[in-house]
Amino acid sequence: MKPLELVFAFPQWAKMAPGEIVDSTAFAAAGRMGEETLTLRRASVTPAGSQMLSLAVTFGDEPHTLSISRSPRFPELEKLWDTLSEVPPAIVLALVERECGMLLQMLENVIRRQLKIVGLATEPAADGGMLAFQAGDLTFAVTRSETVVGVLGVLRNLDLASECVRSTDLPARIEYAAFALPAEDLASLAPGDALLLPEIGAVAPRVIVDGRVAAVSGGVDEFADDGRIRIFAAEASSVKLGDLLDGIVSAPAPAENAQLCLVRNGQTVAHGRLGRVGDQFAFIVEAKE
Repeated sequence: MKPLELVFAFPQWAKMAPGEIVDSTAFAAAGRMGEETLTLRRASVTPAGSQMLSLAVTFGDEPHTLSISRSPRFPELEKLWDTLSEVPPAIVLALVERECGMLLQMLENVIRRQLKIVGLATEPAADGGMLAFQAGDLTFAVTRSETVVGVLGVLRNLDLASECVRSTDLPARIEYAAFALPAEDLASLAPGDALLLPEIGAVAPRVIVDGRVAAVSGGVDEFADDGRIRIFAAEASSVKLGDLLDGIVSAPAPAENAQLCLVRNGQTVAHGRLGRVGDQFAFIVEAKE
């Protein structure tokens, strides 16, 4: 599975609302300013109002406020910054058009709406407030609207290298064998019975994660319960999503007398241990549910 497909497999990420994605510390959207590739992340600190130039803009036909931070990237604006309130608005807007064009184009591309400058902002942002972003050495903020959140709050804008993604704990079980067994044979199992397990020692165990994916050394695949009998380690465990993304989740073969359970369709049917019948490993039934 590809990394993003793997993240999609788990509901705590796949079912995140757009606003949750935008507010996540893992949020990271790609943008370009001219030939420069930038990553838009949520700003940890929003500059004070005196350090921001606020513009009334539209994305499509929707009014928004766009606030741009003071920056050496905009040298002419930088020279006038401390006295911008005394500069005629037409001159300020002309400087914005000339010096901030690449930033405005990046935002237009990221939001996927045509951006137009209406004038200097004279009204506070709408009820949703502002979303502040850091892109390289630039900080800017834009109205937190349904349009902006909806466009940016998509799973592809999650940084899979982020610790809050990688540290996600996922429930897991180690599967040692899977095989078909007639219903009548399953129903007649009793303590002391044995089911041969030729897979033990011959086939690498799988780690079934949250009943959704199966990990073996070197890869991760989707998991679908096909109704076969499955022999699991009795003790449940957990794995980190980051380890799954790195493909390093695996499990050793069980030791003799290890506690096991027999499961069908997600339900535990019997408990037992790993024993031997002759020279063959076997599941020795100790109790039935």
